[in-house]
Amino acid sequence: MPTTPPTEMPAGSVDPKLLEILVCPLTKTTLEYDAAKQELISRKAKLAYPIRDGIPIMLPEEARKLD
Repeated sequence: MPTTPPTEMPAGSVDPKLLEILVCPLTKTTLEYDAAKQELISRKAKLAYPIRDGIPIMLPEEARKLD
């Protein structure tokens, strides 16, 4: 009986279901996913949270300030 392997996401990508529930830890507003820069953008807080190895780093002290 053949079995199909589990669906794997490309390296570095983030689970879309996770993106739906994540919010900015400071403002509690929704985030925008920037796939090119591997960041989650909080427009209200003017911060960009990094994504490392597919894991969002939701610490304000790790975030990059936006202009």
